[in-house]
Amino acid sequence: MAVAALVAVGILIWAGVSLSEILGTDTHGANVTETSIESKAVPGEHPVSVVVPDDAGDGERGMLVFLHGRSGDNGSTTDDEEFFEALAAQGDEAPVVVFPDGGDSSYWHDRDSGDWGRYVVDEVIPQMAERFGADPNRVAIGGISMGGFGALDLAIKNPDRFCAVGGHSPALFLTGGESAPGAFDNAEDFAENDVLATAAADPGALSSQPVFLDTGRKDPFVPGVTQLADSLNSGGADATVRLNWPGGHDEDYWNAHWDAYLRFYADALAVC
Repeated sequence: MAVAALVAVGILIWAGVSLSEILGTDTHGANVTETSIESKAVPGEHPVSVVVPDDAGDGERGMLVFLHGRSGDNGSTTDDEEFFEALAAQGDEAPVVVFPDGGDSSYWHDRDSGDWGRYVVDEVIPQMAERFGADPNRVAIGGISMGGFGALDLAIKNPDRFCAVGGHSPALFLTGGESAPGAFDNAEDFAENDVLATAAADPGALSSQPVFLDTGRKDPFVPGVTQLADSLNSGGADATVRLNWPGGHDEDYWNAHWDAYLRFYADALAVC
């Protein structure tokens, strides 16, 4: 970038214009910060992106921890204008949104590569709430694909911790043999984190908070998501289930539904 352009960018940042807006993403007034956590659960320093809504004020807002999909990172969503438009639409109920980095294929559970679940619950949530003025007791968790699986798994393992949980096209494998390479360490690891088997054996496993579950009609995970939806229904869970939306397992599908996702989380956090 030429020196003059760098100077211009510096002036704009000094004037209060976010870098996302300069580079072409309209954040609708939200402030995007990339910070990091020095983790003990997953030893090392890990980046975290945090979005604070416009005019957040001095009060403690609820917080949404949103987990990315396989091969994603903490910045996978912070260039999606559909996300920022939907967040702004929630007005005063818009949560602080935290995007931790879960590596290429952690699947967000405690495993040989690190205690990724403990990292989210015991490190990301309290540290980001303190740094960005969110309420550590009003937290929702959700995610896409690998992150959707991780959110559901964490909600099962931490009952009464979350105000809401969302699995958006969650990577729910019917058997360990069908799971993606690297998703689990071994058969025992799969069994310890088998969301489908847990919910089938205990239909109330996700009943401690509202649940949002969705998948596109052309998504390869439709069978697993349908099975989980059946378990939720039999257990009387407070579940919003959308299995008939058009689309597949891709960014176009998720971007089309940010408004529904964020309205669900904002409503749940408002009464939590």
